[in-house]
Amino acid sequence: MQMWVWRSEIMESIRSVQWRSAASQIITLGSILSMALIIWKMLILFAACESPVVVVLTGSMEPGFRRGDVLFLDMKESPIQSGEIIVFKIEGKDIPVVHRVITAHRRHNASEINLLTKGDNNDVDDSCGIYADGQKWLEQHHVMGRVTGYLPFVGWATIVMTEKPLIKYLLIGGLSLLAITSS
Repeated sequence: MQMWVWRSEIMESIRSVQWRSAASQIITLGSILSMALIIWKMLILFAACESPVVVVLTGSMEPGFRRGDVLFLDMKESPIQSGEIIVFKIEGKDIPVVHRVITAHRRHNASEINLLTKGDNNDVDDSCGIYADGQKWLEQHHVMGRVTGYLPFVGWATIVMTEKPLIKYLLIGGLSLLAITSS
């Protein structure tokens, strides 16, 4: 009878340790996710733009920026000038575009600017197909930010997981399996 009680106490102790370990891992994961969110929000605050980091998805800006480069954005108060590289979003299209400003035209009141952009590797400007139908210029509300820096090739993981969802699911499944089995 004493042996049974002793075994029961050991089993209860082991279960207690497993629950503590699982709780510790959940708290650690929550802390990591919280820190990532805080860092992202701080980047948004300091860069003054809604998305301070983007990945180049096409070759339209080669040789300057290649597919898979990660770009860092900023939205300064000064007016956008010709020659600057900006990231903009067109109404009705989900994916932002990274192109160079080839013309910055001030409207009658100096606070409003019309912009014409073009990819460095493209033959024609963006009014010939990138902009919405009938749109000839970008306005300030289209601009997400100015490119201030980049990391080459770092964004390839994002591209691969977007274009090949099976790889994304295998990665998530493998990480989940690793988390479950390491407890």
